[in-house]
Amino acid sequence: MRKLQTEYIDLCLIHQPFNDYYGTYRAMEEAYKEGWIRAIGVSNFYPDRLVDLCSFVEVKPAINQVETHIFQQQKIAHEYMEKYGVQHESWGPFAEGRKDFFTNPVLNEIGKKHDKSAAQVALRFLLQSDVVVIPKSTHKERMEENINVFDFVLDESDMNTIRALDEKESLFFSHYDPAIAEMMIKLH
Repeated sequence: MRKLQTEYIDLCLIHQPFNDYYGTYRAMEEAYKEGWIRAIGVSNFYPDRLVDLCSFVEVKPAINQVETHIFQQQKIAHEYMEKYGVQHESWGPFAEGRKDFFTNPVLNEIGKKHDKSAAQVALRFLLQSDVVVIPKSTHKERMEENINVFDFVLDESDMNTIRALDEKESLFFSHYDPAIAEMMIKLH
């Protein structure tokens, strides 16, 4: 806390469900109970690992941050997060620009209808899907654009059109792949 020059941390997450994440989570629970951390959560815990963790901890994760964007909407993961009272948060809400995200014709067509950009439409879609978003940008204009998503609503037709873009797989890597698990374990 001294190094951070603060009296508490707002939110602390476990980044990956590998290695001794139970020990790490229990240490975070202790810090939470002592008031050093206001909320604890996880990242990249897909339904199997999330259900397992939630079944054996005292303090349920407040957040589960998983790859979520128009091409990987995480519908099943979202259902389990809701079931266990864990807030779904997106990492990579713009898919890091992959698959020509910002020029996607579906997003741009819906954007024209609402006088919004593809990025704003995608963020609004996630927000209306009860997914927390923290879009990354280093450009002031884009930061302002990213926050300007609360003055319009996508109708059910817009939502269904975007739902149809879901490819149901990662654009980066699968946490279910044993080779990825081995790589992640070696990183720690």
